[in-house]
Amino acid sequence: MIIRIVKMTFAQEHIGTFQKLFEGWKPKIRSFPGCSHLELLHDRDDPRVFFTYSHWNVVSDLEAYRVSEVFASVWPVVKQLFEEKAEAWTVDREH
Repeated sequence: MIIRIVKMTFAQEHIGTFQKLFEGWKPKIRSFPGCSHLELLHDRDDPRVFFTYSHWNVVSDLEAYRVSEVFASVWPVVKQLFEEKAEAWTVDREH
């Protein structure tokens, strides 16, 4: 299993829009082959900052998602709402 963490900083005026859009996208992402977990985290100190935290069975599942129609319908919309460039990490669990 691998873990994918994506940090997204939104323009203040787009936060509500993103939250509504994510609710619609969440079932599609969660049901994508190889995705076993997805959650949205919200920074306690900066209301513009959100993180997606997802578990994928293997790297190839994440890579397949990143070239899928689902991703192609989500990412271009989300990018337009950013105030800063997104940051992403793919990590392994140590313990």
